[in-house]
Amino acid sequence: MSRPAPFSLRLSEDERQRLETQAGSMPLASYVKSVVFADKAPTYRKRRKPPVAEQRLLAEILARLGQSRTANNLNQIAKHLNQGTLVLDDALEKDLCEAIAEVAWMRATLIEALGIKS
Repeated sequence: MSRPAPFSLRLSEDERQRLETQAGSMPLASYVKSVVFADKAPTYRKRRKPPVAEQRLLAEILARLGQSRTANNLNQIAKHLNQGTLVLDDALEKDLCEAIAEVAWMRATLIEALGIKS
């Protein structure tokens, strides 16, 4: 009867020491099996792939963020506001309106993509 290939697990020195301490006199492999295959061992659900439409919306948001200077512009506005050097002129007002529209679009698109009901 052939045996299956061994399973390898990399541990830090601290993790290995902790595992050996928890195992006590039990061989490590036996201890790990007893913990992993215990009735109360945690189980995890498979990750659900988001539907294609959601992926498309999320990709659109990421692409728009990459092309946009909104984050940088808002950061610069906050910096000048904190320094007390913010001058609200027509150009800044236009930038603020564009940034607000961009953030509102991202929020609405994320809500739609994630299926959150408002």
